[in-house]
Amino acid sequence: MTMQNILAINGLSKNYGAIQALNDLSISVQKGDVYGVLGPNGSGKTTTLGIILGVTIATRGSYSWFESGHSHRLRKKIGAMLDKPNFYPHLTGLENLKLVADIKELTNPQIQEKLELAGMLKSASRKFLTYSTGMRQRLALASTLLGNPEVLVLDEPTNGLDPEGIADVRELILKIANEGITVIMASHLLDEVQKVCSHVAVIKSGKKLYEGHVQSLLAGEEGIEIGSDNIEKLGSTLSAYEGIDQFEKKSDKFFIKLKSGYKASELSAFLITNGVDITHFAHNKGSLEQEFLHLLSENRD
Repeated sequence: MTMQNILAINGLSKNYGAIQALNDLSISVQKGDVYGVLGPNGSGKTTTLGIILGVTIATRGSYSWFESGHSHRLRKKIGAMLDKPNFYPHLTGLENLKLVADIKELTNPQIQEKLELAGMLKSASRKFLTYSTGMRQRLALASTLLGNPEVLVLDEPTNGLDPEGIADVRELILKIANEGITVIMASHLLDEVQKVCSHVAVIKSGKKLYEGHVQSLLAGEEGIEIGSDNIEKLGSTLSAYEGIDQFEKKSDKFFIKLKSGYKASELSAFLITNGVDITHFAHNKGSLEQEFLHLLSENRD
C-alpha cells in the first residue's frame, strides 16, 4: 500500500535575531496520521506550525503540502486552530459558525453536521458567552471542520481545559481522525499525545530528537522491575551482569533496561545462579513521559 505524503518539512530553521527557534528540522506526515509535535515550552512547536501555515517565514529550509507545494489553493484543504477560540460572545454557536462560513465563502458548509460531530448541536442555540472553556474549544474545532479540510493543524488543543474538557477534546480529535482527516497537533502534554497520536516528533530547542510511531517509542522503554529481601546483594549482582543497559534503584526495587538481544529469563537465571533471592520480578511498560524525559536528558544543551 502506497502512503500519501501530506506534509514534508525539510531542514527548516528560524532565527529571531540571536535566538534560534528552529534548527534544521525535518519531519514527514502521512495521510491518516494523528501526528504529535511534542516538546517543552519554547521548543519551537508553535513556530513550526506558523511556518507551515504561512503565518511565519522560515530563515532557511522548505516545506510542501500534498507533495505539491504551499499555494493558497492547497491551504483551502487545511483547517487550523492556533489561538484561543475567538467568537462573538453575544451570538449563538450556530450564528458564529454561519458567520465563519460566510467569511470563507462556503456554498455548502454543513454546519449542522459539524456541530453534531463536535457534540455541540444541543448547545448551538446558546450564546457563546455562556459556554464553558471546553465547549468553546469544541465549537472552535467544529469551525475548523467547515469546508471539509483534509488536514487539521492544532496548537495545544487541550491547553487550559479541566480534566473533563481534556477528555472531551481528546475524544473529538479521535472522532475527527476516524473520519479520515489527518491531524497535526503540537502539545507539551505527554499523556494526551500518548492517548491520541499515532506518530510523534519530539523536539527540543528547535532540534528533532525523535520521529516515529508512538508505540515504537514506548517499546524502547519497556523494562523489568526486580525486588529482593537482600537489596544490596541484588544491586551488586546486577552490576556484574553484562546484558544490562541501565538500572536504577527506587526504594526497595531496581528498575532494569536490558541491552538489545538479552532476555528477561536469562537475567532471572543469572540472579538465581548467583544466590539472589528474588521476591519480585515483573515487566514494566514505560510511559511516554519516561522516554520523553530520557530523550531530553540525553540531549542537554
